[in-house]
Amino acid sequence: MRAVDIILKKRNGGALSESEIGWMVAGIASGAVADYQWSALLMAIVWRGMDAAETAALTDAMMRSGSIVDLSATPGRKVDKHSTGGVGDKTSLIVAPIAAAVGVPVPMVSGRGLGHTGGTLDKLEAIPGFRVDLDLTRYKQVLDECGLVLIGQTAEIAPADKRLYALRDATATVESIPLISASIMSKKLAEGIDGLVLDVKTGDGAFLPRLDDSRALAQAMCAIGRGLGKRIRALITRMDQPLGLAVGNAVEVAESVACLRGEGPEDLVSLSVELAAEMVVMGEQAATLDDGRSLCRRAIADGSALERFRRVIVAQGGDPAVLDNLGRLPQPRTRVTIPAPRSGVVQSLKARPIGHATMLLGAGRAKVDSVIDPAVGVLLHKKVGDAVEAGEPVCTVLVNDESGRDAAVALIRDAYTIGEGPVDLPALIVERF
Repeated sequence: MRAVDIILKKRNGGALSESEIGWMVAGIASGAVADYQWSALLMAIVWRGMDAAETAALTDAMMRSGSIVDLSATPGRKVDKHSTGGVGDKTSLIVAPIAAAVGVPVPMVSGRGLGHTGGTLDKLEAIPGFRVDLDLTRYKQVLDECGLVLIGQTAEIAPADKRLYALRDATATVESIPLISASIMSKKLAEGIDGLVLDVKTGDGAFLPRLDDSRALAQAMCAIGRGLGKRIRALITRMDQPLGLAVGNAVEVAESVACLRGEGPEDLVSLSVELAAEMVVMGEQAATLDDGRSLCRRAIADGSALERFRRVIVAQGGDPAVLDNLGRLPQPRTRVTIPAPRSGVVQSLKARPIGHATMLLGAGRAKVDSVIDPAVGVLLHKKVGDAVEAGEPVCTVLVNDESGRDAAVALIRDAYTIGEGPVDLPALIVERF
């Protein structure tokens, strides 16, 4: 086979065979296929799409590019959660400790930031010393010790996806239902889980803003999971404005800790509890969602969820003192306040430009080898529906590198629309599959 022929076939709208897809996936690890050739194929897939058989073949090939973890020795039904990405979406740092505190083992393999959205691994690495690069032996040990483990893809877990994930981020090929489905499900199905709860975003800040596309993605991932004998639950949730009040890495860790203390913003807390409750039911620790919600809120109230987070921080080499003193997290050199240009009510707060602004500040990646600055980001003081007076701060921008400051501030300022009259906020959860 030749990569150029496979690229040409997809560019012209043809369906790739299982063997062609398998050869391309194997080639990215062996060096038989260059990064620029895969980049060309990724763009062809974005434009031409993949059918269900191609998507399943891509998922299977990436899953089998490494080890499929056996967690049968760990008691209980192992359940993970995954979000398709959003702005200010730090729910993984909250739901994993909650579900673990209720008794559900949570083996979580997460990713880096993509495009305008943040990544769970980048947030965790804002905790001094926290290691996400555990091998499979230590992965299993931490899961058994803490009831949860939070790592990135390794040379053992879907290594082909790890490389393609980085290429997609740097080549504007993120927004593709087959590529998103295969990427998520390949690493999730390789990590040894029995069930998976999916948070599929829709709206301005989602990779797939249209609700119909979000539905298609949810259905595609559910079909892949069911086909491999896993229990799957998908929630479609709104990402029209950032989730919570913090966007960045260290600031999102701080907000996650606040939620685990029972002090976080209501939208973030309520969604986290809902996702964790789904995991608790799937993990057979509760019979109904109402029971699951009660157990999850109790785990926050009695401190057991925060204690689980402390345990996993220690087990993965991090500094647990950050939980008692958030000032130990990386801090920015400069804080820039953006005032409201007029009095009124916030009518909209677009998530995507906020995400792009944080990337310009250094919280995300413009290219594969971009270095993340954990201290920068945005703290929101006003969101949709909030009343504001002219000159009152609507947000604070956290800055280290001045080169991106002016462009970021302009994006954030333009993300706000302030007008007259009240705003009806739609429900955060749109649908369930």
